[in-house]
Amino acid sequence: MKSEVKTLNDLPLNTKGYIKNLDCSGTIRRRLLDLGFVEGACITPVLISPSQDPRAFSIRGTLIAVRKEDANFININF
Repeated sequence: MKSEVKTLNDLPLNTKGYIKNLDCSGTIRRRLLDLGFVEGACITPVLISPSQDPRAFSIRGTLIAVRKEDANFININF
């Protein structure tokens, strides 16, 4: 049985997950790493905008809003 890769968009509201890896390169990768999206970091979605995009995530003691487009690059375990 093959396990499906989950992205940050799949993480339900108020559920903890852990970053597995970033599936991107270039400036978007650098930006996510600079914001603290590093392997093993605990992340929790805490707020959703009325339009469902972006969502706010608690990571390393900070709330950071991430667009769905960018959240698809972040693979997680939960």
